[in-house]
Amino acid sequence: MAPSDTDGTGRAVPDFTAPGYAAILRRFLEMGYAVRDFESAQHDTRHLVLRHDIDMSVQAALEIATIESGMALQASYFILLRSDLYNPFTSENLHDIKQIAKMGHDVGLHFDASLYAAAREPLEQAVSCECAILEAMLDQPVRTISFHRPAQALLGLPGRIAGRRHTYEPYFFHDMGYCSDSRGEWRYGHPLDHPAIEEGSALQLLTHPIWWTGTDSIDRIVRLNSLRTGRDGSFADALAANCEPYRAAIADGPA
Repeated sequence: MAPSDTDGTGRAVPDFTAPGYAAILRRFLEMGYAVRDFESAQHDTRHLVLRHDIDMSVQAALEIATIESGMALQASYFILLRSDLYNPFTSENLHDIKQIAKMGHDVGLHFDASLYAAAREPLEQAVSCECAILEAMLDQPVRTISFHRPAQALLGLPGRIAGRRHTYEPYFFHDMGYCSDSRGEWRYGHPLDHPAIEEGSALQLLTHPIWWTGTDSIDRIVRLNSLRTGRDGSFADALAANCEPYRAAIADGPA
């Protein structure tokens, strides 16, 4: 596996940490890669397309977006509107999503096609509807779609969806290199080992921000349990703020 290089001071940093992510980006820049979005990337050029599917935590995404912004890089962030794991409409999440957009990153729709009929027409209608909602939230156009846990039929699907580019078009999924950290591991090999680098061609790098927060390398399950614990605390705070009997019980403590 190719190393993530160093944190800028000569010290090696591990993958799946915030410094490790920054180190990977520095290596790509050192190798002559320019970061481009889905509209401007050319598959036969050293272009790096940075994609982030926000599956679990908007706050984790903001941390990664801040790293990229500090390096004058722009990435694409994809928001789930229908999820059991986070609500993009809460004041905190909406504020942080807008902060990501203000940094110059593209904010697109992370679309869960499994919630809708599989035929093309209802799929198009559902994407159009969710994009309209996200556009109203952000007061800006949504240009790109990323499918959430896509069925095989959606991988390499040609053409646009509801008039918008999607990240699994053949141009982005087959014509250029593709690398993903799904499940908190490199499923297609380490990005710095990808054949696209030797070929001098483009690479779509998909990362999920939840795996890259903090400075310490943490077991995936420990990381997820930490997220769950934090959410439990937030839920308890919300209960106390909205339910007087619960608030009183918390104030009184154990009987």
